[in-house]
Amino acid sequence: MEDLKAPPNNPAAERAVLGSILLDATTHGDEHVLDECRTRGIVPEAFFNPANQTIYSAILKMSVEAKPIDALVLIEELRGDGRLEAIGGVGYIQSLIDQVPTTAHAEHYIGILRAKYLRRVMIERATDVVKKCYDEGEYPDPQVVLGEAEKSFLEIGGSAGETMPWPDAVQESFNRIDRLFESGGKLMEGLSTGYKYLDEVLQGLKPGEMIVIAARPSMGKTSLAMNIAESCATGMAMNDMPVKYDGGKKHPVAVFSLEMPVVQLTKRMLAGRARINMWRLNRELVARSEKQRLTEQLMGALGVLKSSPIYVDDAAGLDVMDLRARARRMKKRFGIELIVIDYLQLCCCREGARQGRQIEVAMISQQIKAMAKELQVPVIVLSQLSRATVQRGDKFEKPKLSDLRDSGAIEQDADVVFLLRRPARNANDPECGDATLAYVDIAKNRNGETGEVKLTFLREYVRFLDREPDRGEGVENFKSSEPEPDMMQGEFSPDPMA
Repeated sequence: MEDLKAPPNNPAAERAVLGSILLDATTHGDEHVLDECRTRGIVPEAFFNPANQTIYSAILKMSVEAKPIDALVLIEELRGDGRLEAIGGVGYIQSLIDQVPTTAHAEHYIGILRAKYLRRVMIERATDVVKKCYDEGEYPDPQVVLGEAEKSFLEIGGSAGETMPWPDAVQESFNRIDRLFESGGKLMEGLSTGYKYLDEVLQGLKPGEMIVIAARPSMGKTSLAMNIAESCATGMAMNDMPVKYDGGKKHPVAVFSLEMPVVQLTKRMLAGRARINMWRLNRELVARSEKQRLTEQLMGALGVLKSSPIYVDDAAGLDVMDLRARARRMKKRFGIELIVIDYLQLCCCREGARQGRQIEVAMISQQIKAMAKELQVPVIVLSQLSRATVQRGDKFEKPKLSDLRDSGAIEQDADVVFLLRRPARNANDPECGDATLAYVDIAKNRNGETGEVKLTFLREYVRFLDREPDRGEGVENFKSSEPEPDMMQGEFSPDPMA
């Protein structure tokens, strides 16, 4: 017969922690040990003995009510609740203090207590996973069980799922507003996009936000998203100057490239940063006199990008739960601060696949938003637009929020929506003669302003740059008449309207 083992616990350490709390408050008149317990995440359930759980709960209540924490007040608190005799009476309370001569080793006792508690939690969650593995009726897809297990275990010891107390949240909000006052409104609340005028509207990409970049094919969704990712990871704005808001700090970025292989993605980024026209280079249209200069530029771009914390996962056809699990691992391992998903319609959701495409996309969108909140990072997700922009008969072909493809849930879940268009792609647009003009219509911004921002698109470098709102081009040095890249395939087509 298999031996039944008692869950991990240390009765002596539990009593020593409680005794140190009481002795510290009685001798020194402060709550240093209790504060250390809070910092280390000690909750009543961390104590295995029910009596010790009761005592610790009473101490926490006394602290909240600003009552003195000593043996006499604790005894009266427990007596008033009718729980004094259940925990062993006055004698047990006094024994806690008697067995701890000093609080000098309190942190050691707390460490033992926490370690035992974590082991019990792991056993409990592992047991739950085992039950789900056997229950094939309720959990037919093992990937769902794997995703839940991974989330459950990664939360152990972390802050995932914990909500900031209301007083702390109010104080934090006050501090942020106060910092905005002191900076004259120039301080951003999130990561810089690398674009001056986008940042002015958005005030940065904020933690927990889902940002959708939507456009018709070949408008440059991937390029814009990767330009933003590059700026965050290198700490350099798109004008090649350090991001002034945080002194050029590099922020780790995770990229889920469901459409494009990682080598193709990095090739595009290298060429864009080095200002190399790959169409000309591939067709041997680069003069020998230029090759030395271009090689130097390429080496400079290589040094910058190799040292940048960008982590690419180019697995195709990822299930959204698998994507979330991979994102959690990246967050835990690399401290990811921004996630880019290219693109939403290439994700799948096994749970919703049989319920129709709209339901499936809605579930994918909800999971991505939940991931942003869980990991507390901004998530940029690319999305296709329907053909409604063409079918409406609008000569400008301006996209609307309702044009988001496959599901209205994307519009609902997103905190920010960029609708990207380039007049040069529409021969009927009055501004079609400007091949570099691009509009980012911030059609939804849950925490700020909406409106259009102009950018300059350098098609030969597959790169977006800032554009002065009232002064036109602003980047005459990079004008070109080279053929335009096909944004869907990553290659260059000789047809400018391809």
